[in-house]
Amino acid sequence: MSHSVEVESLATNHYFDRQFGIGAVKVLPGEYFVSRKEILMVTTLGSCIAACIRDRVHGIGGINHFMLPETGSDSVAPASAPARYGSYAMELLINELIKNGARRSNLEAKIFGGGNVIENMTVTKVGARNATFALKYLETEGIPVVAKDVLGSFPRKVYFFSDTGRTLIKKLRGMRNDTLIVRETDYAKRISRVKEVSGEVELF
Repeated sequence: MSHSVEVESLATNHYFDRQFGIGAVKVLPGEYFVSRKEILMVTTLGSCIAACIRDRVHGIGGINHFMLPETGSDSVAPASAPARYGSYAMELLINELIKNGARRSNLEAKIFGGGNVIENMTVTKVGARNATFALKYLETEGIPVVAKDVLGSFPRKVYFFSDTGRTLIKKLRGMRNDTLIVRETDYAKRISRVKEVSGEVELF
């Protein structure tokens, strides 16, 4: 039995964003969110990746926030456990988009994150592995990547307006984001306990 459900969940932190005058949801590591309506999806990334995927015709959009489990290797081969976990995180988002009325042929993606910001993860280049995986996954699935901002040494905050596809990126330069590092480190520990991922997500 897979333990993946324990670390991937629907974001529930809703609030009103005064800067943009719109309802918003904060997406933390291991969370995702999909909406058919106008909403601002906000996440802050270090080594993690966020895929903002949207049906460009119907305006149905979603976001995830995930990281590949550590293996001590740079490999993200399709058969590897980290790649299977990453595929699960991506498939979960795509499946929810389709459940909400999106058509797979209309999907387009924007990819953000994969920075080198957590000191004890620099040896295995986890940020670069995350970015490489996400881009290869979308290429394999035939989902075009229309924008990306990956790698680098700074955390970034992502604002995704799911109905229009507008995305704003704020680089958090010169700022030590201890909360971000704690969240991503804790998430990395949780996903390191995931032993197997198979069969939970049905694509149609």
